[in-house]
Amino acid sequence: MPVISLSFDYLERLTGADREDILKRLPMLGSDIERIEEDHVDVEFFPNRPDLFSVEGVARALRGFMGLETGLAIYRVTPSGMKFTVDPALAPIRPFLGSAVIRNVSFDEESILSVMGLQEALHWAVGRGRSKVAIGIHDLDAVTPPFHYVASERTRRFVPLDFDEEMSLEEILLRHPKGRAYAAIVDRYPLFPLITDDLGRVLSFPPVINGELTRVSTKTKNLLLDTTGTEERAVRTAVTILCTAMVEAGADIESVQIGDMSWPDLSPVTRYVRADEGNRLLGTGLSQPEMAELLQKMRYGAEPAGDGILRVRVPCYRADIMHDWDVFEDVAIAYGYERFPAVISATFTIGRPNPVNSLAGIIRQVLAGLGFIEVIPFTLSNEQVMFYRMQRPVSPSVLRVMHPITEDHTLVRSDLLPLLLEICQLNRHRELPQRIFCVGDVVEQGITYQRMAWVSLHPGADFSEALGTADAICRELSLPYEAEESGDPAFIDGRRGVLGICGRQAGVFGEIHPAVLNAFEIEHPVAAMELDLRVLPEYPVRQDSP
Repeated sequence: MPVISLSFDYLERLTGADREDILKRLPMLGSDIERIEEDHVDVEFFPNRPDLFSVEGVARALRGFMGLETGLAIYRVTPSGMKFTVDPALAPIRPFLGSAVIRNVSFDEESILSVMGLQEALHWAVGRGRSKVAIGIHDLDAVTPPFHYVASERTRRFVPLDFDEEMSLEEILLRHPKGRAYAAIVDRYPLFPLITDDLGRVLSFPPVINGELTRVSTKTKNLLLDTTGTEERAVRTAVTILCTAMVEAGADIESVQIGDMSWPDLSPVTRYVRADEGNRLLGTGLSQPEMAELLQKMRYGAEPAGDGILRVRVPCYRADIMHDWDVFEDVAIAYGYERFPAVISATFTIGRPNPVNSLAGIIRQVLAGLGFIEVIPFTLSNEQVMFYRMQRPVSPSVLRVMHPITEDHTLVRSDLLPLLLEICQLNRHRELPQRIFCVGDVVEQGITYQRMAWVSLHPGADFSEALGTADAICRELSLPYEAEESGDPAFIDGRRGVLGICGRQAGVFGEIHPAVLNAFEIEHPVAAMELDLRVLPEYPVRQDSP
């Protein structure tokens, strides 16, 4: 989750409240305070609230939550008369473009840092590391409209930000730090996306780097915003959040014509919700006017519409509101979680250990007795860790996340061994030996079941250790097995084996391949094993379990 630095001086200036009140109310708004410094506070917000990733957005929310300024914020957009053309050749590369003109900007060091921080946080939370959305902010007075979003040849040259020499687009991907960081997003295409003005000067090479021509400074008064991406809704979200944050800082917004659409649209979305449904979910007895007043504290426009219904106008920057229950969650926040009474559940049950958990407990005792330390890796992972680094083909039966928040969490784990190697990578500067294990759920072909895996990292780790430890584990679990030659590319040829148990291949063991170690930045040999727990006699097999 993103951690946002909030300057006390800037936040106090925008809210009109003192820092003691701000620090007292921030956690009640749905955030965690990470650390408090002399001049700023670092706050962690959930990724579903990107509108709070700037001082301006937090100030707007706090003013309502503290009762200083309630109700819907109105954002006026006037026509700028400027246009963007979009090259049809961009359709398979990066088809969507959003834009706005932001005038009367009054930048100081704090506000520039806030805008830069918001831009990078949106790249992470909305843009998936710029692959889905990339944002460019330019000095409007340095360029000449109309503007053009084109598919350019790789040989096109311009001066990228933070450089003093012209470079071709290909050279930027090879030599510029940003180019090397984001080359993978565009390098597979024959043409590159480029934004130019009417004189042919380059403003931006999205999603990689802006041009030095439009560098923003404290002297900048008018901005041009460009947002490119592969999904229109995500592009719209980024444009809306940036524009509304700039209005909170005192700027004015003007629209840009892109094709037959005018950007941005900062109008609210109207929803109708039932007050009795909200009271049922929250266990409250709020009247319609009371519920409307609480929503106004959360910066909605809300009013009774008769027959138990509330007319709610959702702010344009609240991309997280997808269901009526999202609205009722904000009612609970405004009401105050501390006001909900703590009561004992009316349902009484007597629990017993799940057989799978009992079995996992036995395995933990065995591995702990063999000198291993348990770790608990994340349930979500990605193709790079699970397959490509392991030199294994991507499984067609892997369960993917439909709308992942980040590129690091795109699928549910189907193996445990790659995650243990990832933990070794994170701890590669720690002392050796490192002998760790985990027991947990994996998902394959829509079925959830349990596996066990361990790794042993030290200069003397080899196949003999892998075989000896696998033999000890099977002996302690009363598992008769046969060791056969394996073809798993994650292990070294000739130093890898398969555990045949009850007529099926139930596990793999051996010495990890050097290419895999290199992919995980591990410098010493690793012996490892992974075992499917469904082969254990005590395992409660249910093939229909989702």
